[in-house]
Amino acid sequence: STCACVEYYGKALESLLKEVKIMSIHGKMKHKRNKIFTEFRKLPGGILVCTDVMARGIDIPEVHWVLQYDPPSSASAFVHRCGRTARIGNVGSALVFLLPMEESYINFLSINQKCPMQEMKAQTNVLDLLPKLKSMALADRAVFEKGMKAFVSYVQAYAKHECNLIFRIKDLDFAGLARGFALLKMPKMPELRGKCFPDFTPVTVNTDSISFKDKNREKQRQKKLEEQR
Repeated sequence: STCACVEYYGKALESLLKEVKIMSIHGKMKHKRNKIFTEFRKLPGGILVCTDVMARGIDIPEVHWVLQYDPPSSASAFVHRCGRTARIGNVGSALVFLLPMEESYINFLSINQKCPMQEMKAQTNVLDLLPKLKSMALADRAVFEKGMKAFVSYVQAYAKHECNLIFRIKDLDFAGLARGFALLKMPKMPELRGKCFPDFTPVTVNTDSISFKDKNREKQRQKKLEEQR
């Protein structure tokens, strides 16, 4: 749903799926977008993590799966996203992730877009990769900051969903969401003000002590910290 989520999950997948080519595209990449898109089209296989900037008007041959991690903000965008697969007589699959409280969206799409859907059974023996993502955030401030920005942008995008009778920000499990983003602590943002999260355990590490792996960025950060002191 957001550029920040693409940045974070693109980086996460790169580390978790070493043998698969991962590429990312979002609206803030302006000049690099065409180059990345052209490169991806030439690949024999891989994963493209993207925002709705890739949801229409593009053709990538033989896309086997379209995974919609976030429900699109408009019903028409759902169909456009699905339309990246099964093109020109080819076969493909599209999957959207929904929380139990969001399941009425299925009926809405069926009526609004004439788009029938069926439930996919949950996968068994799924690996818990969240500890690895947490370790990545503890080892590099860039990953830690990307995760925090992604969470904030996700919540803000959710709050603006056009189907706000189905996607209700007040019903969102912020603690569960933060765990899913492998956050080390809850960010400070207006939507969380005054709320308690007993189901979320922050790390005991002082997050200010987490350094950037990039030595130049860390040098600049230390300089700013010194100025603040």
